[in-house]
Amino acid sequence: MDTKINELRKNTEEAVCYFSRCLAYTLGPVELKNMMAQNKVIVVDVRAYQDFVTSHIPGAVSIPKDELPNRLEELSKDKITVVYCYNQQCHLGARACLTLADYGYPSMLMDGGFDVWVKDFRFVTASGEK
Repeated sequence: MDTKINELRKNTEEAVCYFSRCLAYTLGPVELKNMMAQNKVIVVDVRAYQDFVTSHIPGAVSIPKDELPNRLEELSKDKITVVYCYNQQCHLGARACLTLADYGYPSMLMDGGFDVWVKDFRFVTASGEK
């Protein structure tokens, strides 16, 4: 196994493909803030609604993952939808991005989820319904 991994690590063509895809479909909190400031994205919180009410990224809309297929009309295919969930280990965001892509909506996943926004970057949050 180690030999295969070491060979793969030396394959720069595969690396270009992998990292290009990572950068195309994921972003971090700083990049998200910049895109939000330019009004280039729709930000969707796919966590449970009560968690959204408690605290969320300012400007985000709450569409819990299970409700997403029934609420697509709230989104636009003309803007990128950036999705976030709880944390790095939560896969709700990735599943939501897959759903959006299946329906033809451009989407990206914020790496690290809400935890990174709050704990690592200490960015402002909002509370209440939206």
